[in-house]
Amino acid sequence: VSSNQPPHYPSWSFSMGSAYQFHSWRVFVVVCALPCVSAVVALTFMPESPRFYLEMGKHDEAWMVLKHIHDTNMRARGEPERVFTVNRIKIPKQLDELVEMQNESANPAVKVLFKIKSELRGIWLTFMRCFNYPVKDNTIKLAAVWFTLSFGYYGLSVWFPDVIKHLQADEYASRVKIYNNERIEDFTFNFTLENQIHRNGVFLNDRFIGMKFKAVTFIDSSFLNCYFEDVSSVGSFFKNCTFVDSFFYNTDIDDAKLTNSRVINSSFHHNKTGCQMTFDDDYSAYWVYFVNFLGTLAVLPGNIVSALLMDKIGRLSMLGGSMVLSGISCFFLWFGTSESMMIFMLCLYNGLSISAWNSLDVVTTELYPTDRRGTGFGFCNAMCKLAAVLGNLIFGSLVGITKAIPILLASSVLVGGGLIGLRLPDTRANVLM
Repeated sequence: VSSNQPPHYPSWSFSMGSAYQFHSWRVFVVVCALPCVSAVVALTFMPESPRFYLEMGKHDEAWMVLKHIHDTNMRARGEPERVFTVNRIKIPKQLDELVEMQNESANPAVKVLFKIKSELRGIWLTFMRCFNYPVKDNTIKLAAVWFTLSFGYYGLSVWFPDVIKHLQADEYASRVKIYNNERIEDFTFNFTLENQIHRNGVFLNDRFIGMKFKAVTFIDSSFLNCYFEDVSSVGSFFKNCTFVDSFFYNTDIDDAKLTNSRVINSSFHHNKTGCQMTFDDDYSAYWVYFVNFLGTLAVLPGNIVSALLMDKIGRLSMLGGSMVLSGISCFFLWFGTSESMMIFMLCLYNGLSISAWNSLDVVTTELYPTDRRGTGFGFCNAMCKLAAVLGNLIFGSLVGITKAIPILLASSVLVGGGLIGLRLPDTRANVLM
């Protein structure tokens, strides 16, 4: 969007020459990318799984990884170290061997096609094995828990900021100043007028110079022989007003802001174009980001608590309890009538729900055998993404309409998913063994 005025940026910014200007949102993107980059770097120091090494024919490397796992578990349980021995390892046949067995004289193109076909067939067979006994019931229950938790969490993440904006708008509107039948003559306005309504006013020989109208509405008012220079209007309108012998220079007052107004013997010169709103004008946007930051910060104690209590109270108790409590805390959003209460409930909800996410990751990993773990986890994650999309669409359509349906829907879905999670088999005993 073009503008004749220089863009306004917050003070915390820096530049690299004239070509690269790093302002607030670019710095924010860079900071958000750092954890991803750190994760990529950390992955280079992690060993591959023993199964991968065995499939690649690297038996010594697989043995070393298994020995490291064995020694770590012995130390964690406080038992004396033992000599690590392997009695039997079932080595999966490599795909290349299967291809050669299929057609030893195959040319490279046929071999590649057969390899792709074998890979796709293997993926499909592995996926279908997630719905075979004895993991079929677990797959269905896990998919339901992933779906409900994601639906409630991401749905509320879309709906909640709009609730904050509506509360701010209501509070802002409650402080509006109303002026009726005023008459101002030969006066210079060089300061900001904000959150005001002027009805049936008369402005005679007045000057509006280097000032801003912010959420100001003039209704049935008259401007006679007035001068407007370097004026910006944010959320301001002139309804049923009359301008006579007035002059406008370098302003953003145009037909869109002159609703049913009459302009008689007045002229507009060098009008401003583009959006004149700055970040300082839209304080609600800053506040929404800050509220989301507080909600994200509340995840930290939830992560610490789940890490400390995961093995003590059990995965299922943490999963089901966290989802049920999250649903209850979501229900109390219905009674939120102020920003502070809504922010507190958001922080409480985020702090409780993160324990469900953490325990669900652990339960999903432990419920599947090794040869189906990746596929089962991927299927559950696909259900999670589908629920996130549906949550955004459904809750987004309810934004600004009603808060009863989103709250009841999210609360019931979370509680239902938590009760399903409690029906999953407990895996803690197997891990301790």
